[in-house]
Amino acid sequence: MPLIDIVSRYGLALVFASVLAEQLGLPIPALPTLVVAGALAARGELSLPGILLVSVVACLIADLVWFELGRLQGYRVLRTLCRVSLSPDSCVNQTESFFQRYGLASLLFAKFIPGFSTVAPPLAGTTQARIAAFLAWDAGGSLLWAGSGVLVGALFHRAIDRVLDQFAALGSRALLLLLVGLALFIVWKYAKRRQFYRALRMARISPRDLHALIETGQAPVILDARSTSARLADPRRIPGARPIQLAELEPAVRDLPTDREIILYCT
Repeated sequence: MPLIDIVSRYGLALVFASVLAEQLGLPIPALPTLVVAGALAARGELSLPGILLVSVVACLIADLVWFELGRLQGYRVLRTLCRVSLSPDSCVNQTESFFQRYGLASLLFAKFIPGFSTVAPPLAGTTQARIAAFLAWDAGGSLLWAGSGVLVGALFHRAIDRVLDQFAALGSRALLLLLVGLALFIVWKYAKRRQFYRALRMARISPRDLHALIETGQAPVILDARSTSARLADPRRIPGARPIQLAELEPAVRDLPTDREIILYCT
């Protein structure tokens, strides 16, 4: 069966499945599916309200799962997300800065920012926000995100039709090309992830070693670079640690002593 016929016949199911998978955190980009669905809607082969409805419902289902996990597990679920994230170096910090600035309103544009889409709902859960307010903002953001993809597909449906015709001519080879492209993307992101963790291991100090430094009187400089929301969620800190924001770190470095160990920890 040609690829175009598969998309036409199972369009809404494919839209729902791809959006749900992406919002749950799987490395499956849903935006191309929404663009193609928008092009098919412009041709009258799919229902435009149906595409938007299944997209928003899929987003709400996935985001509600993450919201509840964040509400019940707190920052533990965020740490878990960062361990499996393909971009661990920017997993929480960027998300927290947006969320602290805009609160639940940040959910309106969360899905347009890489990494924010998955981390924002559990982060909202850690604030113990009301579920009705969360769902309202999240539904608005989901509609904007899905609508933008569908709108692009509808506006440029003639060009997309030509691309789909080429894919239809390729048949099963088109699916193979897509799978190979996705696999290469995951391998590239995984390689960057391993590079990040190698650098992190080189610069780490274990809690036991830090305790030994303190006990021997070497008095290292300890900087608590956690975000404000992270400190509120877990007020515990290493004795003697100075609270500092990451944005203030570069100018603060100039005033730090050069004859002592400097330890920094964050979320």
